[in-house]
Amino acid sequence: MNNPIRLYMSLSLDGFIAGLDDRERQDLGRDGGRLFNWFDDRESDGPSGQVYRELVATGAVISGRRTFELAGRWQGDHHDGVPIFVLTHHVDNGDLPPGHAQFVTDVETCAREARAAAGDRAVTVHGAGAARALLRAGLMDEMEIHLVHVLLGDGRGLFENLGSDHIGLDPIRRLEDRDVTHLRYRVRRPNEAA
Repeated sequence: MNNPIRLYMSLSLDGFIAGLDDRERQDLGRDGGRLFNWFDDRESDGPSGQVYRELVATGAVISGRRTFELAGRWQGDHHDGVPIFVLTHHVDNGDLPPGHAQFVTDVETCAREARAAAGDRAVTVHGAGAARALLRAGLMDEMEIHLVHVLLGDGRGLFENLGSDHIGLDPIRRLEDRDVTHLRYRVRRPNEAA
């Protein structure tokens, strides 16, 4: 696929994307920051550097509303001025997102507009809510999971409340680095055989 919609998500081995009590000024929850220790190697020539460079080479961002807010709305610029499409259930009157961000209330419209804005580059997805919405709608093409070698024990789960339908995944690549394994999967479409 020329410009896949691809989730980029750090995940503990027990399935959490943040520790307990994630909130403003503690956006990764208690002890959740260790899920991003691999970022220390983002400027390296190793696997984590490669994955990070791929992330910032994407042409648009889809974010869930909660992630967008906890990230301080990225001050309107996630990276390099690319458009940010914030998937949300509602938009308050007068709430204008900063910079290159815009609110979108329909998952299909969000995916279509983000893909068009990205041109021939991939679309980055951030946030568990946005990821689940795109997966349920059959609109997620790939998932890049940064599997961190830790058990958080509790926190915010990535795949909770996803639904009862099975979603098939095909492994594309596996990159090992210090304290993390970067796993990329192609997401099978509903009713697609293995």
